[in-house]
Amino acid sequence: MKSELKPLSPDALYTVCNPNELPFKTTTDLEDIDITLGQQRACDAVQFGLHIKGNGYNLFALGPAGTGKFSTIQQIIRQIAAERPPAFDWCYVNNFARPYQPIALKFPAGQGTQFREDMEHLIDDVSAAIPAAFESEEYRTRAEELEEELHQRQSDALTALQNEARNHHIEMLKTPAGFAFAPMNKKNEVLDPEQFNQLSEDERKEIKNNVEKLHDKLKKLLGQFPIWRKEMVEKVRTFEREIAQSAISPLVEILKNRYQHLPEVIDYIAAVQNDIIEYVHDFQVQSDESPLFLLGKGSREQVLQRYKVNLLVGNSEHDTAPVIHENIPSYGNLIGRCEYQAQMGALVTDFTLIKPGALHKANGGYLLLEARKVLQQPYAWESLKRTLEAGKIRIESLERTFGLISTASLEPEPIPLDVKVILIGERFLYYLLDQFDPDFPALFKVAADFEDTMDRSRENNLLYARMIGSLARQENLKPLEKKAVVRLIEHSSRLASDSEKLTTHVRSMTDLLREADHWASQSGHPDITVDDVQQAIDKQIYRVDRVRERINEEIRRGTILIDTEGEVVGQVNGLSVIQLGNFSFGKPSRITATMRLGEGEVVDIERETELGGAIHSKGVLILSSFLSSNYSRDEPLSMTASIVFEQSYAGVEGDSASLAELCALLSALAHVPIRQSFAITGSVNQHGQVQPIGGVNEKIEGFFDICNAFGLTGKQGVLIPQRNVKHLMLRHDVVKAVEEDKFHIYSVETVNQTLELLTGMPAGEKDDKGAFPVDSLNYLVEKQLLEFAALRRRYAHGPDSKKLDS
Repeated sequence: MKSELKPLSPDALYTVCNPNELPFKTTTDLEDIDITLGQQRACDAVQFGLHIKGNGYNLFALGPAGTGKFSTIQQIIRQIAAERPPAFDWCYVNNFARPYQPIALKFPAGQGTQFREDMEHLIDDVSAAIPAAFESEEYRTRAEELEEELHQRQSDALTALQNEARNHHIEMLKTPAGFAFAPMNKKNEVLDPEQFNQLSEDERKEIKNNVEKLHDKLKKLLGQFPIWRKEMVEKVRTFEREIAQSAISPLVEILKNRYQHLPEVIDYIAAVQNDIIEYVHDFQVQSDESPLFLLGKGSREQVLQRYKVNLLVGNSEHDTAPVIHENIPSYGNLIGRCEYQAQMGALVTDFTLIKPGALHKANGGYLLLEARKVLQQPYAWESLKRTLEAGKIRIESLERTFGLISTASLEPEPIPLDVKVILIGERFLYYLLDQFDPDFPALFKVAADFEDTMDRSRENNLLYARMIGSLARQENLKPLEKKAVVRLIEHSSRLASDSEKLTTHVRSMTDLLREADHWASQSGHPDITVDDVQQAIDKQIYRVDRVRERINEEIRRGTILIDTEGEVVGQVNGLSVIQLGNFSFGKPSRITATMRLGEGEVVDIERETELGGAIHSKGVLILSSFLSSNYSRDEPLSMTASIVFEQSYAGVEGDSASLAELCALLSALAHVPIRQSFAITGSVNQHGQVQPIGGVNEKIEGFFDICNAFGLTGKQGVLIPQRNVKHLMLRHDVVKAVEEDKFHIYSVETVNQTLELLTGMPAGEKDDKGAFPVDSLNYLVEKQLLEFAALRRRYAHGPDSKKLDS
């Protein structure tokens, strides 16, 4: 009996794009368009995330790579950034009270750069003004007066003590060793030792007492001399401060007036003024041969280093909010770092060696990061989260963060953070982070989910044509003829694996355009033709087609067993898809089933050998349920079946072969052969309904290539789920073979339809009494199962039951 099911018409196998719906000759006639097509949901989410205020409203753009996520987001961000003012400038300056804690100063855009220049000019002016002030006649006169005042005070004190000594007939003598006291006679002549010994005992005793008293007074007086000198030095320093103050005050006041709207800057300028006055001698000219210079401390450059301004972020050249993309988001590149210099065999650092990170550069704007790269960099993800949670950028070395070193280092003042972070990554990364990182949902509250496809309609076809023209112009490619655009639209549906959809994978279309332009240039075409596009498609496939060719070659040579003619019981041609990178192709596989008396078990050999995946095993278990409910509702299922993918030496996953496996089982049960001229794909549920599968185009083409290699007979074909018809966008050679009635494609909805096509025998439906027609395949299946059940009962209760158990 021949099945009443008709093969699909050629029109159902390939949905063409009507050229008459495209009103242009070449893409030169088309206006440019935003290349972001079919991404309204994602664009709305991006707009929302960029405009909303509040903590944690950062974005994660998720979707396959190549769908234009980065370019779309960057385009939207630049539009929004153009409406916002430029970000603040940030500088790090010296903290004179605590040098290890540099101070962060904030300036309106451009003023940070100006402040750095102003400070350089100030220090230059001060370096000239101070030496000039200290070389003035006023300073020299006053310094000499203070020195003379000290000498006069010392001299007067010594003279007073000398006069007191003479009143007691004692002379105060100055010797190389210091001062000494000697007795005198009434003529004020110093006595020699002999004359002193001739004096009476009382006179000698009185002189000794007076000398001792004078020694005590002299000792106290000499002790006052350092104090007096210190007082004099302090007076000199005070005077020097006054001189320095008068020299630099006019210069400083000019700077204060210029930045009077920034209180923190005014405080810093005042601190600079006080420090200059405190260390005014550092501004004196020093010889490069001085000991301090030789120790690395005395050169003018190093002395004035403390007054430099480290412009961390300057926005003088920008008039919009910053948009930063960090391509290497390492820990240091994100949050900044403190660099070191080798000096006298040691590594040293200061505030001028603080370097900005991407967060500093994007502060006040937008930061784009690729999620995968951030997660691959050690500690980058944790530091990004910590910074976003704190709302401040704290520069700290990893060694200090993890307590690996205890040496002193810089602790720069944290900078307040105001930034929108946009992470770009695949969907699985988003869902993994959302599931396993408790901080992620609180920090990235907005998801922008980019579509893989868009609807294929007359309006969208024209928009897609405009997008193709825009891409060609952006890449400086040749214009495309209308037929070339038509072919690209049709190929877009093939890439989307759906005749009713167009792919939004911009990268694939851009690559194809570049390659078509190359072949057009090779052929000397002024415009890209349909032949150039087709050559680009064919060459893309050819470059990655080696494995498919080798597999097909082994099938042709008989190494891999596939039949395309004849009939066999319990054997069917299944179809699978092999994915190699971005290239996938269909491969026919022989599926066989055997049957024997047993206890209702369907043995999946792939699962038993751990070559079958969980989904494939689920599909096999559904077969057992179908057999029990459809044929053995009132009897125990008394058979054991084995199913296997022959010559399969790798893993098998998916349930798209469950329909083929069921047909092989039923063929083995009914002893009805299956036509080997057919291949079959589709999954099946417990009620015998055929369900759609993936890769339907590749599977059909895979079996067609084998049949074409062996020779098309007009009887060969493929059975697919009816719900997969809308996904068909087959190669032109397959469609042509169908048009010429050399190859056939059938769509099926039930197992019974499939069986009738495969066996040529009616499947049979149950009547009101629940019985199948006698001449049907289902009747033979049920009959065999009932016989198995009867045999099982007989063996279970008969004298040979032990043999069955053994």
